[in-house]
Amino acid sequence: MSSVEARELVESRGKPSHYPWILLGLLWLVAFLNSADRAIVIAVMPQLRAEFGLNPTQLALISSAFFWIYAVAAFLSGRLGDRARRSSVILGGLAFWSVATGFASLSTGFAMLIALRGVVALGESTYFPAATALISDWHEPQKRSRALSLHQTGVFAGAGLGALTSGLLADRFGWRIPFLVYAAAGLAVCAVLRKWVRDAPARRTASAVTTRTAVASPLRIVLSRPPALYLCAIFFLATGASTGLTVWAPTYVHDALGLNLGDSALYGSATINTAGFLSVPFGGFLADWLTRRTAIGRFYALAIGLTLAAVCLLPLILAGSAITVGLVLLASSIGKGLFDGCIYASMHDVVPPEARATAVGLMTMIGFFGAGITPIFVAKAAERFGMAAGITSLTVLYFIAVAILLATRAVTRRTVLETRQLETGR
Repeated sequence: MSSVEARELVESRGKPSHYPWILLGLLWLVAFLNSADRAIVIAVMPQLRAEFGLNPTQLALISSAFFWIYAVAAFLSGRLGDRARRSSVILGGLAFWSVATGFASLSTGFAMLIALRGVVALGESTYFPAATALISDWHEPQKRSRALSLHQTGVFAGAGLGALTSGLLADRFGWRIPFLVYAAAGLAVCAVLRKWVRDAPARRTASAVTTRTAVASPLRIVLSRPPALYLCAIFFLATGASTGLTVWAPTYVHDALGLNLGDSALYGSATINTAGFLSVPFGGFLADWLTRRTAIGRFYALAIGLTLAAVCLLPLILAGSAITVGLVLLASSIGKGLFDGCIYASMHDVVPPEARATAVGLMTMIGFFGAGITPIFVAKAAERFGMAAGITSLTVLYFIAVAILLATRAVTRRTVLETRQLETGR
Protein backbone atom coordinates (compact mmCIF):
# COMPACT_ATOMS: atom_id res chain seq x y z
CA MET A 1 0.00 0.00 0.00
CA SER A 2 1.38 3.43 -0.96
CA SER A 3 1.66 6.31 1.48
CA VAL A 4 -1.23 8.10 -0.24
CA GLU A 5 -3.47 5.03 0.03
CA ALA A 6 -2.52 4.57 3.66
CA ARG A 7 -3.38 8.17 4.46
CA GLU A 8 -6.75 7.86 2.70
CA LEU A 9 -7.52 4.71 4.70
CA VAL A 10 -6.68 6.41 8.00
CA GLU A 11 -8.79 9.42 7.08
CA SER A 12 -11.75 7.26 6.09
CA ARG A 13 -11.65 5.36 9.40
CA GLY A 14 -12.17 8.66 11.18
CA LYS A 15 -15.36 9.32 9.26
CA PRO A 16 -18.80 8.26 10.54
CA SER A 17 -20.52 5.38 8.77
CA HIS A 18 -22.91 7.81 7.13
CA TYR A 19 -20.04 9.88 5.72
CA PRO A 20 -21.03 9.13 2.09
CA TRP A 21 -24.25 11.07 2.66
CA ILE A 22 -22.42 13.88 4.48
CA LEU A 23 -20.09 14.09 1.52
CA LEU A 24 -23.09 14.21 -0.80
CA GLY A 25 -24.52 17.16 1.12
CA LEU A 26 -21.24 19.05 0.98
CA LEU A 27 -20.84 18.46 -2.74
CA TRP A 28 -24.45 19.54 -3.21
CA LEU A 29 -23.39 23.01 -2.05
CA VAL A 30 -20.66 23.13 -4.68
CA ALA A 31 -23.06 21.99 -7.42
CA PHE A 32 -25.48 24.69 -6.25
CA LEU A 33 -22.87 27.44 -6.48
CA ASN A 34 -21.48 26.25 -9.82
CA SER A 35 -24.94 26.42 -11.33
CA ALA A 36 -25.87 29.69 -9.62
CA ASP A 37 -22.77 31.32 -11.05
CA ARG A 38 -23.72 30.31 -14.60
CA ALA A 39 -27.22 31.70 -14.07
CA ILE A 40 -25.97 35.21 -13.30
CA VAL A 41 -25.35 36.10 -16.94
CA ILE A 42 -28.69 34.62 -18.01
CA ALA A 43 -30.57 36.75 -15.47
CA VAL A 44 -28.84 40.05 -16.28
CA MET A 45 -28.73 39.77 -20.08
CA PRO A 46 -31.10 42.73 -20.64
CA GLN A 47 -28.83 44.99 -18.56
CA LEU A 48 -25.73 43.74 -20.39
CA ARG A 49 -27.50 44.38 -23.69
CA ALA A 50 -28.28 47.95 -22.67
CA GLU A 51 -24.87 48.80 -21.16
CA PHE A 52 -22.69 47.31 -23.90
CA GLY A 53 -25.08 47.76 -26.86
CA LEU A 54 -25.21 44.06 -27.75
CA ASN A 55 -27.33 42.31 -30.37
CA PRO A 56 -28.93 38.86 -29.75
CA THR A 57 -26.02 36.92 -31.25
CA GLN A 58 -23.50 38.78 -29.09
CA LEU A 59 -25.62 38.12 -26.02
CA ALA A 60 -25.71 34.43 -26.87
CA LEU A 61 -21.92 34.40 -27.36
CA ILE A 62 -21.38 35.30 -23.70
CA SER A 63 -22.87 31.96 -22.65
CA SER A 64 -21.67 30.06 -25.72
CA ALA A 65 -18.02 31.04 -25.23
CA PHE A 66 -18.29 29.98 -21.59
CA PHE A 67 -19.65 26.56 -22.59
CA TRP A 68 -17.04 25.99 -25.29
CA ILE A 69 -14.15 26.77 -22.97
CA TYR A 70 -15.80 24.68 -20.26
CA ALA A 71 -16.18 21.81 -22.73
CA VAL A 72 -12.49 21.53 -23.62
CA ALA A 73 -11.38 22.07 -20.04
CA ALA A 74 -13.83 19.48 -18.69
CA PHE A 75 -12.23 16.76 -20.80
CA LEU A 76 -8.79 17.60 -19.40
CA SER A 77 -10.24 17.88 -15.89
CA GLY A 78 -11.83 14.46 -16.25
CA ARG A 79 -8.49 12.88 -17.03
CA LEU A 80 -7.00 14.73 -14.04
CA GLY A 81 -9.81 13.37 -11.86
CA ASP A 82 -8.72 9.79 -12.65
CA ARG A 83 -5.05 10.53 -11.92
CA ALA A 84 -5.03 12.91 -8.96
CA ARG A 85 -6.90 13.07 -5.66
CA ARG A 86 -10.46 13.89 -6.62
CA SER A 87 -11.01 15.90 -3.46
CA SER A 88 -8.05 18.17 -4.31
CA VAL A 89 -9.32 18.72 -7.85
CA ILE A 90 -12.73 19.77 -6.50
CA LEU A 91 -11.36 22.16 -3.87
CA GLY A 92 -8.80 23.76 -6.16
CA GLY A 93 -11.38 24.36 -8.87
CA LEU A 94 -13.87 25.88 -6.43
CA ALA A 95 -11.35 28.39 -5.09
CA PHE A 96 -10.19 29.29 -8.60
CA TRP A 97 -13.59 29.98 -10.14
CA SER A 98 -14.80 31.90 -7.08
CA VAL A 99 -11.96 34.40 -7.42
CA ALA A 100 -12.47 34.59 -11.20
CA THR A 101 -16.19 35.30 -10.74
CA GLY A 102 -15.34 38.26 -8.53
CA PHE A 103 -13.06 39.66 -11.22
CA ALA A 104 -15.83 39.26 -13.85
CA SER A 105 -17.69 42.08 -12.10
CA LEU A 106 -14.91 44.46 -13.23
CA SER A 107 -15.70 43.96 -16.92
CA THR A 108 -15.83 47.20 -18.88
CA GLY A 109 -16.82 45.80 -22.25
CA PHE A 110 -18.09 42.81 -24.23
CA ALA A 111 -14.68 41.27 -25.00
CA MET A 112 -13.46 41.63 -21.41
CA LEU A 113 -16.60 39.99 -20.04
CA ILE A 114 -16.26 37.02 -22.40
CA ALA A 115 -12.58 36.61 -21.49
CA LEU A 116 -13.19 36.70 -17.75
CA ARG A 117 -16.14 34.33 -18.00
CA GLY A 118 -13.83 32.00 -19.92
CA VAL A 119 -11.48 31.98 -16.94
CA VAL A 120 -14.43 31.11 -14.71
CA ALA A 121 -15.27 28.23 -17.06
CA LEU A 122 -11.77 26.79 -16.60
CA GLY A 123 -12.31 26.60 -12.85
CA GLU A 124 -15.86 25.27 -12.95
CA SER A 125 -14.91 22.53 -15.42
CA THR A 126 -12.94 20.70 -12.73
CA TYR A 127 -16.01 19.93 -10.67
CA PHE A 128 -18.44 17.49 -12.28
CA PRO A 129 -16.05 14.82 -13.61
CA ALA A 130 -14.29 14.51 -10.25
CA ALA A 131 -17.39 14.99 -8.09
CA THR A 132 -19.60 12.41 -9.80
CA ALA A 133 -16.76 9.88 -9.76
CA LEU A 134 -16.13 10.60 -6.07
CA ILE A 135 -19.81 10.08 -5.23
CA SER A 136 -19.77 6.74 -7.05
CA ASP A 137 -16.59 5.77 -5.18
CA TRP A 138 -18.38 6.20 -1.85
CA HIS A 139 -21.83 4.83 -2.80
CA GLU A 140 -22.69 1.24 -3.65
CA PRO A 141 -23.98 0.54 -7.20
CA GLN A 142 -27.56 -0.20 -6.10
CA LYS A 143 -27.85 3.27 -4.51
CA ARG A 144 -25.83 5.17 -7.10
CA SER A 145 -28.69 6.71 -9.08
CA ARG A 146 -30.30 8.01 -5.90
CA ALA A 147 -27.07 9.57 -4.67
CA LEU A 148 -26.19 11.16 -8.00
CA SER A 149 -29.74 12.38 -8.58
CA LEU A 150 -29.88 14.04 -5.17
CA HIS A 151 -26.58 15.71 -5.99
CA GLN A 152 -28.06 16.87 -9.29
CA THR A 153 -30.82 18.75 -7.47
CA GLY A 154 -28.13 21.23 -6.49
CA VAL A 155 -27.73 22.14 -10.16
CA PHE A 156 -31.41 23.05 -10.50
CA ALA A 157 -31.61 24.77 -7.14
CA GLY A 158 -28.54 26.82 -8.02
CA ALA A 159 -29.77 27.73 -11.48
CA GLY A 160 -33.22 28.72 -10.23
CA LEU A 161 -32.21 30.61 -7.10
CA GLY A 162 -29.11 31.95 -8.79
CA ALA A 163 -31.15 33.50 -11.60
CA LEU A 164 -33.82 34.78 -9.21
CA THR A 165 -31.42 36.35 -6.71
CA SER A 166 -29.23 37.73 -9.48
CA GLY A 167 -32.25 39.33 -11.14
CA LEU A 168 -33.41 40.87 -7.88
CA LEU A 169 -29.92 42.12 -6.99
CA ALA A 170 -29.40 43.50 -10.49
CA ASP A 171 -32.75 45.31 -10.44
CA ARG A 172 -31.68 47.10 -7.27
CA PHE A 173 -27.89 47.39 -7.43
CA GLY A 174 -26.86 46.66 -11.03
CA TRP A 175 -25.51 43.60 -12.81
CA ARG A 176 -22.06 43.60 -11.17
CA ILE A 177 -23.21 42.88 -7.61
CA PRO A 178 -24.41 39.26 -8.19
CA PHE A 179 -20.92 38.31 -9.37
CA LEU A 180 -19.39 39.60 -6.13
CA VAL A 181 -22.01 37.90 -3.96
CA TYR A 182 -21.47 34.45 -5.48
CA ALA A 183 -17.70 34.85 -5.52
CA ALA A 184 -17.77 35.39 -1.75
CA ALA A 185 -20.13 32.45 -1.25
CA GLY A 186 -17.82 30.14 -3.21
CA LEU A 187 -14.79 31.02 -1.09
CA ALA A 188 -16.79 30.52 2.11
CA VAL A 189 -17.93 27.03 1.06
CA CYS A 190 -14.39 26.15 0.00
CA ALA A 191 -13.15 26.90 3.50
CA VAL A 192 -15.74 24.51 4.95
CA LEU A 193 -15.06 21.73 2.48
CA ARG A 194 -11.31 21.65 3.14
CA LYS A 195 -11.94 19.88 6.45
CA TRP A 196 -14.49 17.33 5.28
CA VAL A 197 -14.08 16.29 1.64
CA ARG A 198 -11.91 13.18 1.26
CA ASP A 199 -11.30 10.52 -1.38
CA ALA A 200 -12.63 7.02 -0.80
CA PRO A 201 -9.99 4.77 0.84
CA ALA A 202 -7.57 3.88 -1.91
CA ARG A 203 -10.44 4.27 -4.40
CA ARG A 204 -11.66 0.91 -3.12
CA THR A 205 -13.74 -0.03 -6.13
CA ALA A 206 -11.13 1.08 -8.63
CA SER A 207 -8.38 -0.98 -7.03
CA ALA A 208 -10.50 -4.13 -7.28
CA VAL A 209 -11.38 -3.53 -10.90
CA THR A 210 -7.82 -2.76 -11.96
CA THR A 211 -6.70 -6.28 -11.04
CA ARG A 212 -9.27 -7.76 -13.43
CA THR A 213 -8.96 -5.47 -16.42
CA ALA A 214 -6.23 -5.09 -18.97
CA VAL A 215 -3.84 -2.24 -18.38
CA ALA A 216 -5.17 0.64 -20.46
CA SER A 217 -5.49 4.39 -20.19
CA PRO A 218 -8.86 5.66 -18.92
CA LEU A 219 -9.52 7.33 -22.27
CA ARG A 220 -8.86 4.12 -24.17
CA ILE A 221 -11.27 2.27 -21.89
CA VAL A 222 -14.01 4.83 -22.57
CA LEU A 223 -13.45 4.84 -26.33
CA SER A 224 -13.61 1.05 -26.44
CA ARG A 225 -17.19 1.05 -25.10
CA PRO A 226 -19.76 2.09 -27.75
CA PRO A 227 -22.56 2.84 -25.25
CA ALA A 228 -20.32 5.42 -23.57
CA LEU A 229 -19.95 7.17 -26.93
CA TYR A 230 -23.69 6.94 -27.57
CA LEU A 231 -24.28 8.62 -24.21
CA CYS A 232 -21.91 11.41 -25.23
CA ALA A 233 -23.99 12.01 -28.37
CA ILE A 234 -27.22 11.88 -26.36
CA PHE A 235 -25.82 14.32 -23.81
CA PHE A 236 -24.83 16.65 -26.69
CA LEU A 237 -28.40 16.69 -27.98
CA ALA A 238 -30.17 16.92 -24.61
CA THR A 239 -27.83 19.50 -23.12
CA GLY A 240 -27.97 21.56 -26.28
CA ALA A 241 -31.75 21.60 -26.24
CA SER A 242 -32.08 22.40 -22.54
CA THR A 243 -29.39 25.10 -22.66
CA GLY A 244 -30.96 26.85 -25.63
CA LEU A 245 -34.18 26.95 -23.62
CA THR A 246 -32.56 28.00 -20.34
CA VAL A 247 -30.44 30.79 -21.82
CA TRP A 248 -33.25 32.46 -23.74
CA ALA A 249 -36.40 31.80 -21.69
CA PRO A 250 -35.94 34.70 -19.20
CA THR A 251 -35.14 37.19 -21.97
CA TYR A 252 -38.07 35.88 -24.03
CA VAL A 253 -40.41 36.47 -21.08
CA HIS A 254 -38.87 39.90 -20.47
CA ASP A 255 -39.25 41.06 -24.08
CA ALA A 256 -42.53 39.37 -25.03
CA LEU A 257 -44.43 40.07 -21.82
CA GLY A 258 -42.72 43.26 -20.60
CA LEU A 259 -41.74 41.94 -17.16
CA ASN A 260 -38.84 43.23 -15.05
CA LEU A 261 -35.71 41.15 -14.49
CA GLY A 262 -36.92 39.62 -11.22
CA ASP A 263 -40.26 38.49 -12.64
CA SER A 264 -38.60 37.35 -15.87
CA ALA A 265 -36.27 35.14 -13.86
CA LEU A 266 -39.25 33.85 -11.86
CA TYR A 267 -41.32 32.75 -14.87
CA GLY A 268 -38.50 32.04 -17.33
CA SER A 269 -35.91 30.41 -15.09
CA ALA A 270 -37.27 29.51 -11.66
CA THR A 271 -40.02 27.42 -13.30
CA ILE A 272 -37.44 25.39 -15.24
CA ASN A 273 -35.26 24.81 -12.25
CA THR A 274 -38.04 24.18 -9.75
CA ALA A 275 -39.31 21.40 -12.01
CA GLY A 276 -35.82 19.97 -12.33
CA PHE A 277 -35.21 20.16 -8.60
CA LEU A 278 -38.38 18.21 -7.86
CA SER A 279 -38.13 15.65 -10.66
CA VAL A 280 -34.40 14.80 -10.57
CA PRO A 281 -34.68 12.70 -7.36
CA PHE A 282 -37.68 10.90 -8.84
CA GLY A 283 -35.57 10.21 -11.93
CA GLY A 284 -32.94 8.60 -9.74
CA PHE A 285 -35.45 6.44 -7.90
CA LEU A 286 -37.19 5.52 -11.16
CA ALA A 287 -33.85 4.53 -12.69
CA ASP A 288 -32.90 2.35 -9.71
CA TRP A 289 -36.36 0.73 -9.74
CA LEU A 290 -36.14 -0.03 -13.46
CA THR A 291 -32.58 -1.33 -13.06
CA ARG A 292 -33.80 -3.96 -10.63
CA ARG A 293 -36.02 -5.25 -13.44
CA THR A 294 -33.70 -4.91 -16.44
CA ALA A 295 -29.98 -4.26 -16.83
CA ILE A 296 -30.65 -1.18 -18.94
CA GLY A 297 -33.32 0.29 -16.71
CA ARG A 298 -31.45 3.57 -16.37
CA PHE A 299 -31.38 3.94 -20.15
CA TYR A 300 -35.15 3.46 -20.32
CA ALA A 301 -35.48 6.19 -17.69
CA LEU A 302 -33.40 8.49 -19.92
CA ALA A 303 -35.73 7.83 -22.86
CA ILE A 304 -38.87 8.45 -20.78
CA GLY A 305 -37.53 11.77 -19.52
CA LEU A 306 -36.49 13.12 -22.92
CA THR A 307 -39.77 12.09 -24.55
CA LEU A 308 -41.70 13.98 -21.90
CA ALA A 309 -39.41 17.02 -22.26
CA ALA A 310 -39.98 17.16 -26.01
CA VAL A 311 -43.75 16.65 -26.02
CA CYS A 312 -44.36 19.21 -23.28
CA LEU A 313 -42.22 21.92 -24.90
CA LEU A 314 -44.19 21.93 -28.16
CA PRO A 315 -47.08 24.16 -26.86
CA LEU A 316 -44.67 27.03 -26.07
CA ILE A 317 -45.25 28.59 -29.48
CA LEU A 318 -48.94 29.01 -28.57
CA ALA A 319 -48.43 30.31 -25.00
CA GLY A 320 -49.33 33.98 -24.64
CA SER A 321 -49.10 34.84 -20.94
CA ALA A 322 -46.59 34.52 -18.13
CA ILE A 323 -48.66 31.77 -16.51
CA THR A 324 -48.98 29.65 -19.64
CA VAL A 325 -45.29 30.09 -20.54
CA GLY A 326 -44.36 29.13 -16.98
CA LEU A 327 -46.54 26.01 -17.09
CA VAL A 328 -45.03 24.87 -20.41
CA LEU A 329 -41.50 25.37 -19.10
CA LEU A 330 -42.41 23.58 -15.88
CA ALA A 331 -43.84 20.52 -17.65
CA SER A 332 -40.99 20.18 -20.14
CA SER A 333 -38.39 20.58 -17.43
CA ILE A 334 -39.92 17.77 -15.38
CA GLY A 335 -39.00 15.45 -18.25
CA LYS A 336 -35.49 16.87 -18.52
CA GLY A 337 -35.14 16.42 -14.75
CA LEU A 338 -35.90 12.70 -15.07
CA PHE A 339 -33.08 12.50 -17.62
CA ASP A 340 -30.65 14.43 -15.43
CA GLY A 341 -31.47 12.20 -12.48
CA CYS A 342 -29.78 9.19 -14.09
CA ILE A 343 -27.44 10.36 -16.85
CA TYR A 344 -24.26 10.11 -14.76
CA ALA A 345 -25.25 6.78 -13.21
CA SER A 346 -25.96 5.51 -16.74
CA MET A 347 -22.44 6.41 -17.82
CA HIS A 348 -21.06 4.70 -14.73
CA ASP A 349 -23.08 1.60 -15.71
CA VAL A 350 -21.00 1.17 -18.87
CA VAL A 351 -17.57 2.41 -17.70
CA PRO A 352 -15.49 0.86 -14.86
CA PRO A 353 -14.48 2.98 -11.85
CA GLU A 354 -10.93 3.79 -12.91
CA ALA A 355 -12.17 5.60 -16.05
CA ARG A 356 -15.35 7.29 -14.78
CA ALA A 357 -14.00 10.81 -14.32
CA THR A 358 -12.55 10.65 -17.84
CA ALA A 359 -15.89 9.37 -19.17
CA VAL A 360 -17.84 12.18 -17.54
CA GLY A 361 -15.23 14.68 -18.70
CA LEU A 362 -15.56 13.48 -22.29
CA MET A 363 -19.36 13.48 -22.07
CA THR A 364 -19.32 16.97 -20.56
CA MET A 365 -16.99 18.26 -23.28
CA ILE A 366 -19.23 16.98 -26.07
CA GLY A 367 -22.42 18.05 -24.30
CA PHE A 368 -21.19 21.56 -23.61
CA PHE A 369 -20.18 22.06 -27.22
CA GLY A 370 -23.87 21.50 -27.90
CA ALA A 371 -24.71 23.93 -25.11
CA GLY A 372 -22.59 26.54 -26.84
CA ILE A 373 -24.16 26.04 -30.26
CA THR A 374 -27.87 26.13 -29.45
CA PRO A 375 -28.11 29.62 -27.87
CA ILE A 376 -26.68 31.04 -31.11
CA PHE A 377 -28.99 28.84 -33.19
CA VAL A 378 -32.02 30.09 -31.22
CA ALA A 379 -30.83 33.71 -31.62
CA LYS A 380 -30.54 33.31 -35.40
CA ALA A 381 -33.89 31.50 -35.64
CA ALA A 382 -35.53 34.20 -33.50
CA GLU A 383 -34.38 36.94 -35.87
CA ARG A 384 -36.23 35.21 -38.71
CA PHE A 385 -39.14 33.32 -37.14
CA GLY A 386 -39.51 34.75 -33.63
CA MET A 387 -38.11 33.62 -30.29
CA ALA A 388 -40.99 31.24 -29.47
CA ALA A 389 -40.46 29.32 -32.70
CA GLY A 390 -36.70 29.24 -32.18
CA ILE A 391 -37.05 27.75 -28.71
CA THR A 392 -39.75 25.27 -29.72
CA SER A 393 -37.57 23.90 -32.55
CA LEU A 394 -35.24 22.48 -29.90
CA THR A 395 -37.68 19.58 -29.43
CA VAL A 396 -36.17 17.94 -32.51
CA LEU A 397 -32.93 17.39 -30.58
CA TYR A 398 -34.77 15.60 -27.78
CA PHE A 399 -36.52 13.26 -30.22
CA ILE A 400 -33.25 12.34 -31.96
CA ALA A 401 -31.70 11.49 -28.59
CA VAL A 402 -34.61 9.17 -27.76
CA ALA A 403 -34.20 7.41 -31.10
CA ILE A 404 -30.52 6.73 -30.35
CA LEU A 405 -31.34 5.31 -26.92
CA LEU A 406 -33.91 2.90 -28.30
CA ALA A 407 -31.83 1.82 -31.30
CA THR A 408 -28.77 0.85 -29.22
CA ARG A 409 -30.42 -1.22 -26.49
CA ALA A 410 -28.73 -4.54 -27.37
CA VAL A 411 -25.13 -3.37 -27.26
CA THR A 412 -25.87 -1.28 -24.17
CA ARG A 413 -27.23 -4.32 -22.32
CA ARG A 414 -24.08 -6.35 -23.07
CA THR A 415 -21.80 -3.55 -21.90
CA VAL A 416 -23.74 -2.95 -18.68
CA LEU A 417 -23.53 -6.63 -17.74
CA GLU A 418 -19.81 -6.72 -18.52
CA THR A 419 -19.12 -3.63 -16.41
CA ARG A 420 -21.21 -4.94 -13.54
CA GLN A 421 -19.23 -8.18 -13.51
CA LEU A 422 -15.94 -6.26 -13.49
CA GLU A 423 -17.05 -4.04 -10.62
CA THR A 424 -18.76 -6.57 -8.37
CA GLY A 425 -17.45 -9.94 -9.54
CA ARG A 426 -21.05 -11.06 -10.20
